[in-house]
Amino acid sequence: MFSVLSYGRLVARAVLGGLSQTDPRAGGGGGGGGGDYGLVTAGCGFGKDFRKGLLKKGACYGDDACFVARHRSADVLGSSTACIVVLDRTSHRLHTANLGDSGFLVVRGGEVVHRSDEQQHYFNTPFQLSIAPPEAEGVVLSDSPDAADSTSFDVQLGDIILTATDGLFDNMPDYMILQELKKLKNSNYESIQQTARSIAEQAHELAYDPNYMSPFAQFACDNGLNVRGGKPDDITVLLSIVAEYTD
Repeated sequence: MFSVLSYGRLVARAVLGGLSQTDPRAGGGGGGGGGDYGLVTAGCGFGKDFRKGLLKKGACYGDDACFVARHRSADVLGSSTACIVVLDRTSHRLHTANLGDSGFLVVRGGEVVHRSDEQQHYFNTPFQLSIAPPEAEGVVLSDSPDAADSTSFDVQLGDIILTATDGLFDNMPDYMILQELKKLKNSNYESIQQTARSIAEQAHELAYDPNYMSPFAQFACDNGLNVRGGKPDDITVLLSIVAEYTD
């Protein structure tokens, strides 16, 4: 099994630390094939306070996800969306579970062939795994992992799997993402890393553009709010290619 996990804002800290994942036994892809499959994966991301290459003093990437416990005995309170993508290398099936507004796209031949469904209680209030403070139990929204939307489907060699937080999808529509993915010509790790960074950087720039009509702004307008501009948020992009797996 190979898995790609995007735990909403929680994965942000790992990405800033240089999270990248590639299996040395996954070779080049393309075409059909009856052997085992693997994933070649690279990631890139920006925190909410990350701007022009600098973090605000004292800020830590992902801290707004409240994943700040330094010891096992510490109490951790907070919430997070979650997206889990697991590839069964033998059956060539991708198993997914998504809760909230993080999500994934599967791109084949330049088109989106599978995607996650966004889960919202109401506008700008996604489903979230959470631990409510004792005094707020039963008052704040708290979703169970059982509420996740689960899917399973076959993948092919060369399929591109993009897993990301809502900071990407709120700022870049599908057509922009697909334009960036056209730059990805093979399953070479360096190429995947470069493309993941290009996508994350573009989403980050758009997030701070006050004149840009972002997908989030369009959604807000659909809900009766006069909003324009990008949506500053954590942006985490994990980009994977399905490739041949060799011993």
